[in-house]
Amino acid sequence: MALKHHYYTALLISCSLFLTACSDKEVVNQVQNPPVVEEQKDQDNVDLQLDPLELSSYAEEVKATIISPLYKEFTANGTIEISGYVEKHAELKSNYVWVKVNASEDGPLGKQLDYYIPIKDGNFSETLSFFNGEGEYKISIQLPDIDRENYYYDAATFKVNNTNSESVRDVTFTPFGHDASLKLDVGSSFVKTQENFNFSGTVDTEELMLRLKKDSETWKHVISIKNGEFAVNIPLFFGRGIHELEVMVPDRERENYYQPATTIFIDNTSDRVMQPLEFFRAYEERGVTLEHPQYGGDEVNGIYSVKGQINPVAEFAQETTHIYISSKKGDDEALDVIPVENLIFDGSFYLRFGPGTYEITLSVPEIKEENSDRFRFFGFAKFEVTSTADDNRDLLPSRGVQSDAPEIITLAKDLTSGKQAAREKALAIYQYVAKNVSYDVQKYKNNEFSWDDSAIKTLNTKTGVCQDYAYLTIALMRASGLEARYVEGRAGSPWPGNHAWVEANIDGQWVEMDPTWGSGYLDRNDTFVANYNEDYFDPDAEEFGKTHTRTGVKY
Repeated sequence: MALKHHYYTALLISCSLFLTACSDKEVVNQVQNPPVVEEQKDQDNVDLQLDPLELSSYAEEVKATIISPLYKEFTANGTIEISGYVEKHAELKSNYVWVKVNASEDGPLGKQLDYYIPIKDGNFSETLSFFNGEGEYKISIQLPDIDRENYYYDAATFKVNNTNSESVRDVTFTPFGHDASLKLDVGSSFVKTQENFNFSGTVDTEELMLRLKKDSETWKHVISIKNGEFAVNIPLFFGRGIHELEVMVPDRERENYYQPATTIFIDNTSDRVMQPLEFFRAYEERGVTLEHPQYGGDEVNGIYSVKGQINPVAEFAQETTHIYISSKKGDDEALDVIPVENLIFDGSFYLRFGPGTYEITLSVPEIKEENSDRFRFFGFAKFEVTSTADDNRDLLPSRGVQSDAPEIITLAKDLTSGKQAAREKALAIYQYVAKNVSYDVQKYKNNEFSWDDSAIKTLNTKTGVCQDYAYLTIALMRASGLEARYVEGRAGSPWPGNHAWVEANIDGQWVEMDPTWGSGYLDRNDTFVANYNEDYFDPDAEEFGKTHTRTGVKY
């Protein structure tokens, strides 16, 4: 009557790469006859000698016309328009004009901001703001090569003296961002906020990768896109100062590669430092969105909750009926299970090993068709939590041991009614389980184990294998105020198999009991024969050791 019951965690760590290529090759030549357009002169430019904008020989080669601006050097008040036309646009290797804006002096975010302006039917146009406020700017307009992708050549360069003191940093997109139709619900690429940044918008991809950086600290995360929309609250983990948020879209040609789409700079006004979550490949592969927690390092009083959902189009979404939670403190580790219902999980678990810091790993189960007595699972997120609660590891409910369930509590009261001594209570519970639960030979032989095997299921079915006897016995013990724990080991002769039994704390002494072996035996035909006995309630340690070898305690 043995049970094989081992757990293995596979943490699949995701990695992503993005590649870009660009080259500047300046080919400058004065165009003798610039296009004729209506000049827009303002009072600041009246006294300036306005020299016509010079175009390069490459601009002439592709028959480009710069409509705005018209001059090599001029004055502006906060914004300028860049517009033009490329007659040979169909021959270009890119559909974007690259505009580089360089300030003469450093600002909070450096001296340069790049724009990629879409070329549509040969036309391009965009209004640019000045990110460093008042001062001089040098701006170059570059056009794509006609032979090589990701190569650009100068078409024109000019200077602007901005007289407006307001600093406005536009949201700009790379060609990858434009191609993915990325739009953000933010008016500037430099924002100020406290502790969290609400990031939302629309995009024509299934996911986005976010990379948050400050100094040497980095955090990255993949978010799933639903119906083309996204909204996520991003903790500013690294305390006061500017966090750089790089937004990347999937590479359309290479799986698990991402390309830069835009960058947002966030000035955090809070000194609070938070612990980033660590995500693994299973997070994106299995379509998980974790709503809580959003950062690690929380301090709680012994109980912690997790909440999230599964993307319905993700692989094995409908088959993912639960998630596993591993909580580890030093050498102690517990495994809990939270159900997934309608693709949503929302539950809590105990930090049972006393005060201190716990490493928490959230996992999704392996999905397989065949029966098995082993359950594998894959970590999708990891973080730390600090608990201040006392060590009640052997009294609290645990996986498979619902000692707080009303039906368990009621039965435990009935079984121990009128009994004062701990030993009397423990024996009454042992007797009930051994007399009322029959051994499930089919389950053992056919490996018909399930993630939700538990004390409640055993109480309802009145049948099970050694783990189920142990679950129900421990649940009733804990509901009666007795410390009890699940023991794993090997038992049987001459060929021992994996087995589980119970240890209970009776008057300060840990007492062993095996309600499975106390319930009966299997005859020669492997048929269970009910035959209650008390030989395995607090048996002689030496005799018990001849048939049972203890390997450890599981929570």
